[in-house]
Amino acid sequence: MTSPIVSTQWLQDNLDREGLVILDASMSKVIGKEPITYDTPMYIPGSQFINLEQELCDLNSDQVHAFPTSEQFAREAQRQGITAETTVVIYDNQGIYASPRAWWIFKAFGFDQVYVLDGGLPKWMAEGRVVTDKLETPVSLNQMPQVHFEPECVRNAVYLLQQLGKGTLNILDARSQARFLGQVEEPRPGLRSGHIPGSVSLPFTDMLNDIEFKPEHELAELFSQLPIERNRQTVFSCGSGITACIILLAAAIAGYDNLSLYDGSWSEWLMQICRSSKAQLQGG
Repeated sequence: MTSPIVSTQWLQDNLDREGLVILDASMSKVIGKEPITYDTPMYIPGSQFINLEQELCDLNSDQVHAFPTSEQFAREAQRQGITAETTVVIYDNQGIYASPRAWWIFKAFGFDQVYVLDGGLPKWMAEGRVVTDKLETPVSLNQMPQVHFEPECVRNAVYLLQQLGKGTLNILDARSQARFLGQVEEPRPGLRSGHIPGSVSLPFTDMLNDIEFKPEHELAELFSQLPIERNRQTVFSCGSGITACIILLAAAIAGYDNLSLYDGSWSEWLMQICRSSKAQLQGG
């Protein structure tokens, strides 16, 4: 498979495929869109749950939703029974929301056979496919798989500050345009509104037809209209690194490469600017 996404029909046809692991990566909190709610838990048959807010989050970091450490990822992959040879399909209960984040985590640690289910659980259910209220119990590996973190997949504020003004980066912001322009308050209390200098607004909702990605040719057209240079590295940002992965995945679908996630995003950027200002004042 060459596309980073798979269809509900593909998954239906491959539910019994040997070496396939299906992961539900739904998050408890949804920001930037009206959440889809469920009266009772619903899962695609055979699903295992992967927790982006605990097991795949560095809780020792002061950063919101910090990328997991290599040890964390390897430990969770072991628990889920996943190696680099496993075919992994990830979905979430909002259609497209948290699953691209889980996809990029796997990609950043060198796992290539990983795909996002386009439309996720809502599309699966809308098509009348079988669901269950029970998760599958993972069959853990005897030892942790070997992982290799690719640092160019994830950037931080220090890196962005070093590159700003050099014409080496495109920075795309997945938040709403109102948040980008500072016209509304940030959802996290006390967080100043605005955007990173030189960044371009690309709301993640523009990538979607409600619960699924727009067709590849439409995504390609949207990216071609942006004031960015295709031969540059493109860094994706949002509030805390979740919805940035939606537009990152959209870029991958559209055929773009040299993609990086600014994991800390706007939350970390403000912390870094505050630290820099404080250091300048103390130094002066």
